[in-house]
Amino acid sequence: MLSVHGRKPAAAVVEPVAQAFLKIGWTPNGVTVAGTLIASLICVVLIPMDQLVWAAVLSGLFTAFDMIDGTMARMRGGGTVYGATLDATCDRVTDGALFAAIIWWLIYTYEAPKALVCAALIVLVSSQVISYVKARAEAGGIKVVGGLVERPERLILGLAGIGLTGLGVPYAIDVALWILAVGSVATIVQRLLIAKKDPVGSRHIAAPAGATEHPKAPRNEGDNGPA
Repeated sequence: MLSVHGRKPAAAVVEPVAQAFLKIGWTPNGVTVAGTLIASLICVVLIPMDQLVWAAVLSGLFTAFDMIDGTMARMRGGGTVYGATLDATCDRVTDGALFAAIIWWLIYTYEAPKALVCAALIVLVSSQVISYVKARAEAGGIKVVGGLVERPERLILGLAGIGLTGLGVPYAIDVALWILAVGSVATIVQRLLIAKKDPVGSRHIAAPAGATEHPKAPRNEGDNGPA
């Protein structure tokens, strides 16, 4: 939800930073990679060390680069297909690093019950699936916009959960992870329903390379098999 409605309020802060980065010669792709490496390193080092408040603050700062690089690309006249691919790939790396580090901390420091660890694993896997559903649908010509739990909600709840836990708020991470687990599964279903209801969703596709296509199967020129 926030990825759709939160961009305009954030623009007042993001655009001046993006302009400053461009003036000193930074590129959007460079900012993408740098933000990913630093944010991932912060997560996998500070969270297992139980430095939760610092992890939340610094991770939140550097994951904000995800908005800055896109703004930089638009200020330069528009992004590229490679830039969008790199950005999406780096987002998955950062998400994976964050929730993998949280799971490590849950097991070895928090001594979390098995059910909470399962909830965190659901969040880790579903965060990748949510993005894949969108990417695969749009590769087939279906526009998937919005969702209950997108990347901004996932990062805000995850970082708020560990940050508040670090400040001594009881069960903050528990509540955050259960909300994310339920909301993420709901978002996968929501996006699949969007794809199913789209008129393009009922279009037949060609058989993948090497498969035998049934002679009665309808064919559409230009369709591609499943990835």
